[in-house]
Amino acid sequence: MLINVAEHYEQVIGTDVSEAQLQRAMPHPRVRYVHTPLTITDDELIALIGGENSVDLVTVAQAVHWFDLPKFYNLVSRLLRKPGGVLAVWCYNDIEVCPEFDPIMKRFHDTTLPFWDRNIQYIFDGYKTLPFPFQSVGFGCEGSPLPLDIPKKLSFQGFLKMVGSWSAVITAKHQGVDLLPEKLVEEFECAWGGSKLVRSVTYKAFMLAGKV
Repeated sequence: MLINVAEHYEQVIGTDVSEAQLQRAMPHPRVRYVHTPLTITDDELIALIGGENSVDLVTVAQAVHWFDLPKFYNLVSRLLRKPGGVLAVWCYNDIEVCPEFDPIMKRFHDTTLPFWDRNIQYIFDGYKTLPFPFQSVGFGCEGSPLPLDIPKKLSFQGFLKMVGSWSAVITAKHQGVDLLPEKLVEEFECAWGGSKLVRSVTYKAFMLAGKV
């Protein structure tokens, strides 16, 4: 995602609490990666990024629902340029493949429900209940996210890696529950059209964007 953002900005700063995640990030001449551990203070983080009123755009993909929202929104308000700085957050909560595949996906998704963290409800609600105290810029606002259909080419192995990385699937495994048994994987593969097929799929996403 940051590589795409860098096509529109002279400098992009990617942050993460995990050094391991940053080590896996794709290098780009206009992207600077910054480790921001949970122990860092607000003032230290702001100074590390560039100071108050220094950022044109803050973006968060598939993650803001995990944040301490009051703390994060305060940081964003301090970092964004006035006027004009924008916060944009987006997420997806479903994937459409084909009529044969989608019911199996729904059944699988239902088995994951007991293992999600409570914050996942924001995703299930399509961010309609996510607090978002920013002035609308026309791309979704508090209580009324902008729906997005995101097309993507996806291999079957890519699909398995995606669902296998879900926190609910990992939590279930730690509790001795395998949500992706071999029989289900075979059912997915048959409905997909074979393990070698790369499909055109649609991520059902939504976005909120606003300024201070």
